[in-house]
Amino acid sequence: MKKILLVTLLFFMFYGCKKNVKNEYNFIIVFVDDMGYGDIGSYGHPTIKTPNLDKMSHEGQKWTQFYSASSVCTPSRAALMTGRLPIRNGMIGNNHRVLSPNSDFGLPQSEITIAEKLKENGYKTIAIGKWHLGHKKEYLPLQNGFDYYYGIPYSNDMNAVNGVTCCPGNNYWPQYDEKPINSNNYNVPLMENNEIIERPADQTTITKRFTQKAIEYINKHKDDKFFIYLAHNLPHIPLYASDDFLGRSKNGLYGDVIEEIDHGMGTIISELKKYNLDKNTIVVFSSDNGPWLPFETHGGSSGPLREGKGMTWEGGHRVPGIFWGADIKQGVINEIGSTMDLFPTLVGLSDSDKVLDRVIDGVNIQETLLNHSPIKRDKIFFYREREIYAVRYGKYKAHFIIKGAYNYPKGSNKKIVLKEPLLFNLDTDPSEKYNIAEKFPDIVMEIKKIADDHLKSFQPPKSLLESRTSESF
Repeated sequence: MKKILLVTLLFFMFYGCKKNVKNEYNFIIVFVDDMGYGDIGSYGHPTIKTPNLDKMSHEGQKWTQFYSASSVCTPSRAALMTGRLPIRNGMIGNNHRVLSPNSDFGLPQSEITIAEKLKENGYKTIAIGKWHLGHKKEYLPLQNGFDYYYGIPYSNDMNAVNGVTCCPGNNYWPQYDEKPINSNNYNVPLMENNEIIERPADQTTITKRFTQKAIEYINKHKDDKFFIYLAHNLPHIPLYASDDFLGRSKNGLYGDVIEEIDHGMGTIISELKKYNLDKNTIVVFSSDNGPWLPFETHGGSSGPLREGKGMTWEGGHRVPGIFWGADIKQGVINEIGSTMDLFPTLVGLSDSDKVLDRVIDGVNIQETLLNHSPIKRDKIFFYREREIYAVRYGKYKAHFIIKGAYNYPKGSNKKIVLKEPLLFNLDTDPSEKYNIAEKFPDIVMEIKKIADDHLKSFQPPKSLLESRTSESF
């Protein structure tokens, strides 16, 4: 009897201790380029097949009000990496909205990245795919907390050659008359660590290769704590898919690209399950901004939201937000979230030291992910260039300035400072169709004060996106 009691006691002691041991999480952030809110099956697309992302949405959490901090590439990536509005670190500009191959600067060394915080805590870190936070050596991933880098330093449409234009225009489409379609119209470098290993990068196989790098890293570091930042450079134009996916989607080439990214997500999840790492790995899937609408069938969909990339309407900032794995509590989350939240959340989940010497605009959403607890956030600031164009406060969103993007539709590029702000209730009108400012002038005034108080609370540094040299990368 004593022996049975002893064995039982030891069992419960062991089981109880094991149960109380805090999970040491791995993290994978998959950040795609220019995917719209409506481009995934679980977010409403009728013809693009995304079974793996749909399954992640069902098994994990699908966020319906998840925002990028900017509607264009560079500032949105700076915000994710640092948890801070890009106006705070100079990664947002007036004349130039993103970094280019002849930009002088990049993410300041004084900024702290997710990778740097996790690396301090013993994590192995890798950046794969599009960086776009500075192409010079001092700004590349290895100098920002990553142990290894494999990817392209800026957008896949830069360094255009052969008369192809990187912006909406007549020169974009003829390249797709070539058979087979190749990516030699863009002299974009593929880098490993700080060195160029392929130029031009073969973009027809780049999604497959980026996914494979992630799988290799999981294999290599399955016994370590790891952080993988996988930033696909697609579906940003120009569009390319590998032979296995070309021509498969009912949605055409854009659908082929999304379906190949989705397939890659499935292989990454399978690899995690193979080593039982799904029990302690959190996978996040999101987009840097909304769809590039001037490219029509190559530009994706905002679903029910208004407008897209480049603008401060909902379609420019609201993006898919999927969280899967480990202890994520299943459900659809209608809270207001942001890509900036990933910084404080990963720091918290990893038991890393908090950053206390600067403002972090992101909110730790750990308790929402694990327990569905409400988020302590009621404001979202919509910056364009270096001004606040709009502010969300609870369910209301006020627009103070409006402006089109990329001259789409034609003649829409004029900046309009509104004498009377627009107001929308995003709970009942996510498409921002019905202006209710006249009915709620007190709400408009309250939001205006929120914007004014925010602007008075700090002195923005100068933009680091404006300085350009004639030297190309």
